[in-house]
Parts: sequence; C-alpha cells; structure tokens
Amino acid sequence: MSSNKLREIECFISVAESGSFVRAADAIGVSKTAVSRSVIELEQRLGARLFQRSTRRVSLTPAGTLYLARCKPIVQALDEADELVAGDAQQPAGLLRVQAPMSFGTQHLAPLWPQLLARHPGLRLDVHLSDALLDLNDERFDLAVRISDRQHPSFISRPLGSTRLIACAAPAYLARHGEPMHPDELADHAVIGYTYAAEGDVWHFDSDRGPIAVRTQARLCANNGDTCLAAACAGLGIVMQPSFLLADSLRRGELVPVLQRYPLRSVGIHAVYPSRRQLPMKVRVAIDFLVESLAGADWLAR
Repeated sequence: MSSNKLREIECFISVAESGSFVRAADAIGVSKTAVSRSVIELEQRLGARLFQRSTRRVSLTPAGTLYLARCKPIVQALDEADELVAGDAQQPAGLLRVQAPMSFGTQHLAPLWPQLLARHPGLRLDVHLSDALLDLNDERFDLAVRISDRQHPSFISRPLGSTRLIACAAPAYLARHGEPMHPDELADHAVIGYTYAAEGDVWHFDSDRGPIAVRTQARLCANNGDTCLAAACAGLGIVMQPSFLLADSLRRGELVPVLQRYPLRSVGIHAVYPSRRQLPMKVRVAIDFLVESLAGADWLAR
C-alpha cells in the first residue's frame, strides 16, 4: 500500500468517525484543506462518492459505510504490526485511546495519566470520559475502565478493584424528613436517581431474610455521579452512589449513611479491552500501571 493511499484512507476514517473535516484535521494534525484533498482524491480513485456533504454535517453514503467497514480492520492491523515491532524493542509507543466514567475518570484516573506518560515517553493518550457504555470497537478505543459486573462477552476484562454502593443523605434532609429504618420506607422519601444504574430505578438491599428490591421514584435523575452527589449534599434527597464518589463527603459529614442494616452490593472496577490474539504492548503496560496504581484502594479510609 502506497503512503498516499494510506494517508487517503486515514483521512477518510478520521472524517467518518468525527463527522467533520475540521475535527478530522485536528485529530490527524494536518490542515483541513489537506484532509479534504485526500478524501476527494480517494473518491476520484474509487469512482464513488463516500460522503454526503452539507453546510451543517458530513455523513457516509452507502458506499462510504461499506468502505469504512473494510478499511478500519486493515488500518488497525497495520497499527498493531507497528506496536508489535515496538514491543520487540520493549518500548511501548503510539496513541492509546482510553474511555472511562466521568466522575471516576476525573477524580481518580486524571492524576495517574501524567505518571503513565512519564514512565513510557513513547506513548500518547486520548482520554474520553463518559458514563455511557460505548462500544470499544465502534469507537476505536484500545482500553476502557468500567465500573460494572456485567461485561460484554466479546471483551476481555482485568480487575482493578471494587467499590461498594452506599445509600446516604444530607443531615439537613434527614432532619426535615426523618431517617428511613427499612428500605420499603424509601417510597415515602425523595431519592436522587442515576440514569445509567444497571437496575434502573430499583434499589437492591441485603438483609438477614434475603434480598430486598425497592422501586424508587426520583425527584432528580442525572447521568453523572457528581450531579447526583451535589443534589444530595444540597439536601434534595437520598442518593445511592459508589464509595469512591461519596468518601470525601461522608468523611466531612456533608452526607451520612442510611439503612446500614441493609447493605448494598459492591461493584467491580475493571480494565476492559477488545479480544485480540496479540495484546498491543501499549495496552498491556497501561493495564499493568492501573492495576499497580489502584491496588488496595479503600476510598472510605482515605
């Protein structure tokens, strides 16, 4: 494959994934004109239009969708070949695309990335924070950090630790509305819901007599843990969130646990990556680094 053809395909894939010639140019590090010219030359060489262009958006044509599906594995295989050669020299290199949850990524992973790059100067990082369970293959992520015990069957996961869910509320809220003594009493309380909760609006507790499932009705629901935390600290209602997010507020007394006789489950924190015959060195060293850095983390003890 000639270098010009490879550059055309790289520009095409970047435009297809970003939906913009400008964003594609920023990602590749060339001018918008160069990206546009490469795509036009590719379309001329193929004799097919790959994109529908308008003043507002760029979208794939049917031919473009087919071409993208065939090209992405080829470019990925070339990247992996480069990484294997770099692996022979024991020097991980290249761009590592990582996806992680917003709150955990901001509070607990953000301080770690400079350390990873300092340890491996040949690495470059592209970190994407979102609580949504994005598809690693579709989004071309090399690695994801997931806080869930339900992993995609086609992905491989490695444990990084665990966090336990805690139900709590602000002292001011409990002073106004009283403290629930049994999970069933949550029906009479305002709760703060989390959009991406695995069980939706049903909260699951343990008891001496077995599990208890309670359907709640949220006064406020958000797809981000920090928003839920802020609402709880403001006295809006009872929240159920993981200990890594609640630890500081609990320690300061801004929130207090409720229903402690009915504990909630713990949730695993995992490094997740697509199944491949040969794990790229850049992914392997990143996972090893996260395992080392998060070993023994106890957020309520910090």
